[in-house]
Amino acid sequence: MNFKDKLLELFSDENYKPSKIENILKMLDVDYSQKGIVEELLKDLEKDGTIYKTKNEKYALSERLDIIKGKIDATSRGFAFLIPENESIKDIFISKDNLNSAMQNDTVLVRVTKKVEGKKWEGEVVKILKRANSTIVGTFEKSRNFGFVVPDDRSITQDVFISKADTMNAEDGMKVVVKITKWPEKRRSPEGKIIEILGRKNDPGVDVLSVIRSYNIPEEFPKKVIKEAENIQEKISSEEITGRIDLRHLNIVTIDGEDAKDLDDAVAVEKLESGDYVLYVSIADVSHYVKEGSELDKEALNRGCSVYFIDRVIPMLPHRLSNGICSLNPSEDRLTLTVKMKIDKNGNVIDHDIFESIIRSKERMTYTNVYKILEENDEKLKERYKDLIEDFNNMRDLAKILLERRKRRGSVDFDFEEAKIIVDEKGKPIDIVKIERNVAHRIIEEFMLVANETVAEHMHWINVPFVYRVHEHPDMEKLMAFNKFIHNLGYHIKGIGGDEIHPKALQELIKQVRGKNEQRVVETLLLRSLKRARYSPEDLGHYALATQYYTHFTSPIRRYPDLIIHRIIKENIHGKLNEKRQEHYNKILNDISLKASERERAADSAEKEIEDLKKVEYMKERIGNIYKAIIANVTNYGFFVELDNTVEGLVDIDTLDDDYYHYDDETYTLIGERTNRKFSIGDIVYVKVVGANVDRREIDFVLATPDEIRNVEGA
Repeated sequence: MNFKDKLLELFSDENYKPSKIENILKMLDVDYSQKGIVEELLKDLEKDGTIYKTKNEKYALSERLDIIKGKIDATSRGFAFLIPENESIKDIFISKDNLNSAMQNDTVLVRVTKKVEGKKWEGEVVKILKRANSTIVGTFEKSRNFGFVVPDDRSITQDVFISKADTMNAEDGMKVVVKITKWPEKRRSPEGKIIEILGRKNDPGVDVLSVIRSYNIPEEFPKKVIKEAENIQEKISSEEITGRIDLRHLNIVTIDGEDAKDLDDAVAVEKLESGDYVLYVSIADVSHYVKEGSELDKEALNRGCSVYFIDRVIPMLPHRLSNGICSLNPSEDRLTLTVKMKIDKNGNVIDHDIFESIIRSKERMTYTNVYKILEENDEKLKERYKDLIEDFNNMRDLAKILLERRKRRGSVDFDFEEAKIIVDEKGKPIDIVKIERNVAHRIIEEFMLVANETVAEHMHWINVPFVYRVHEHPDMEKLMAFNKFIHNLGYHIKGIGGDEIHPKALQELIKQVRGKNEQRVVETLLLRSLKRARYSPEDLGHYALATQYYTHFTSPIRRYPDLIIHRIIKENIHGKLNEKRQEHYNKILNDISLKASERERAADSAEKEIEDLKKVEYMKERIGNIYKAIIANVTNYGFFVELDNTVEGLVDIDTLDDDYYHYDDETYTLIGERTNRKFSIGDIVYVKVVGANVDRREIDFVLATPDEIRNVEGA
């Protein structure tokens, strides 16, 4: 046992009391000459928040002192919550006065100051471990001898002071990036200097650029990364093919969206006389080109994933790789890693193999064209792809079998309606259209799911270091609160009240609400009641998919965890995953998992923020328009509605002027005092757009009048 482990064991002992370093040395029976080594270890443990040093210079485990490590989740009203690193601890309320200069997303230690049964704990920030906001994006407000940057992020409630010398001659109202040079103190704003001027607030593209900078998403690749990419050969040599299984004879195809350029998965299906199927899922062998420790590898790890915005993609790898030699483009030889699965009539994988391969995609298919062939019997497309029609039919049949198998075990499938925002060449939104998921989407989804499961189970039983995609069991307290909410809508989670809920019970609930007016709000709140899926070197299972084994194997062009597990799989195939390499992976996989999960969350948040931004911009041009809407949520200050195009906004209670309305928190209903008129979740209403605030990402509606409703087509 090393010194660090001995220290942690000592601190965890129930008889241990906070002690100075001299006493710690005695308790460990360590010679005083080793004091320097122990001091360094204590500093490291204190730096990461594991232990805490008191004012009397005594050391103890932080949690034993009621000091909790976590991240700050600030609000626009000044107060905040600590999101504890230990998920078994509930969020902790922190008043504005107790933040002690901590800002949004900072990693901190919080001392619990108040514990009341059944209520949120309260606390005070006692130490800031890591600052999250070294740069802030905002609007510059210029004064004569200085200026301020008003942050775009409303959870950062203090403006940043900028001296005249540090303004970069930015003009009033410009969007800028400011670097913090002095952190806030109790009665002083943070100070900074402008390091980039993004442009005028309303200039085309500045809105999206501001969000990109806010989430620290790097747009440009460093020169050394580009140079390394340019040195990669675009043609495959005979040496590279040696030892690979040749699958170029198969009817293998890619099926993606019309706009996709980074094609990292290709599939082929054969139906056997026995009625069983053989499914090939071939994934771009990115790890062949992106070597461990290379500049490309370091940059990919830093980015974590590709980010998909409405008008652009910010890739994890340079285009030369992501759209070139790694992309499984049609009629071109490509190096791949293949999972070959024999699947029976019930959807069980009865045999499998994982191997390096070479493929040549027969066609670059789109979801739309496969759908038209299978569901609309499109004669032109059937003639064009006549050699593949049988393959597509087999794919559809196998996907249906796999879906039924998942349903039987209790897999939870959310069915959120998604929208695509169409923008012009200047980034201005001109239309919002709903995306219909069809049979082609389901084919690829089922094939990728079964490939990911098969790989995860295979690597689990080999018992080597790996990265799994995990989704832990939900917090029962959150599920109980959710169940109380849906009870008022006439629903109930079957079997709730025990220690655990099987995902099948949630699957049944989703089945009940499907097609109902309240479907979206029930599914949204259920999703929020579940834990978030993440990456982990521990195989903790995937609750929503109702499977013990799951990973992300199928997208190494755009996700770093997929790339790292390809390396591990290939080392295992070649017998190179020796004890030394396993020790290496054991050291790095936890940090890689944490970083990948963090970058994924940032990408998701940035994508959603830009989508919300463009929706508000779109509705700003439609002030006065009347729309049919559904009430998605009801509060004591009004109700939120959702339009058919997925746009959401608020009908403020103050605009309901036909009566005095009171909120019933038992039924989530607004009830008129005199008329008894009710507004409940799932009700259909007609609304008029009266406001759209782009900065606040808010859309305001009022109820349409009877005359306005009569003028709406189809009302």
